[in-house]
Amino acid sequence: MSARVGWPDVAKGVCIILVVLWHVVTKHAVGMPGAGTVTDVWATVNAQLLPLRMPLFFLISGMFAGRAVLAADGSTWRRRAGRLLAVYVIWVLIQTAVLALTPDFDTARAETGWELLAQLTISPTNLWYLLALAAYLAVARLTRDVSTAVVLPVAFAVSAVAAAGVIPDLGNLWQVAQNLLFFLAGLRLREGIERFAAASDPVRAVGLGLLYLGAAAVVGVLGMRQWPGVWPLLGAVAVACGVAVCALVDRSAAPLARPLRWIGRRTLPIYVLHMIPLALLDAGLRTAGWRVAPMIEAIGPVVLTAVVIVICLALHALLVRCGLGMLFDPLPLFDRARSIRLHLSSRKSKPAKPSASSS
Repeated sequence: MSARVGWPDVAKGVCIILVVLWHVVTKHAVGMPGAGTVTDVWATVNAQLLPLRMPLFFLISGMFAGRAVLAADGSTWRRRAGRLLAVYVIWVLIQTAVLALTPDFDTARAETGWELLAQLTISPTNLWYLLALAAYLAVARLTRDVSTAVVLPVAFAVSAVAAAGVIPDLGNLWQVAQNLLFFLAGLRLREGIERFAAASDPVRAVGLGLLYLGAAAVVGVLGMRQWPGVWPLLGAVAVACGVAVCALVDRSAAPLARPLRWIGRRTLPIYVLHMIPLALLDAGLRTAGWRVAPMIEAIGPVVLTAVVIVICLALHALLVRCGLGMLFDPLPLFDRARSIRLHLSSRKSKPAKPSASSS
């Protein structure tokens, strides 16, 4: 992409906020004492945003992956995928240790070595986005010479099969398969998406929003979620709506767009950290005997989402200041280790200088 376009960062900001909100509602709010109808409404609204949150996230990721995927020597995509895998491993291990302190918090955590091995390989945790993105980069690289007219229909079929519940229920593995379509669409259709975003106006944004709401309502009422092809089609409508709205916000609502862009450029620390403060806050509130009332139900998820995001960004800043930025990007550490190893190897291979006596 050309000099940093604003709307993709707006979209990423929206997506990460919705991810945190989803976990606040499903892993905290729905199980709190006193939760009732208002919390049920929150859960329903969040469920209707499933075809938007991660598909839009992956579409944007695909749009920014072209240079890495198409580089001649392939080193760029390998470094990017390696970084994602390393960050995934680091934070799965950290989460496993910290979440052991909150055994009643409703999220998957490894309790044995075999479970941990599964989470690091075939049964992704809530950090599955990182593992998926690394896999998508590999798929995109392997298929870079295959026609888009072939790649996208195959990816659509994979998404449809995953959404139909055919893939075994191994953590979030089905989501990894389900969202490949949107990453490849962002990669392959970048120029068309940019033109679509540039041409978006209030009429288009509202029209797509109404179409998405109507389609989501029909899918929900008729129980069509697992019908073949329904989910990727609904996701395509949701993503088109998201792109149109975010492009419009970026151009026409600067007071809203600026903080969203700022957050959108800091999604990684929020993503890898947010489950930890959420689990600790949940445990603290339950220990204190917290009981929600209707007013708290209405505004609580929004307030807690904001609190969790602020904590994540503060923790990230603190960790970086303490020299632990490698937790979010370990590649410089690996590069330094490799340089030291090569330096030591070169010193050993040099012939010894002749001594004075031997001359």
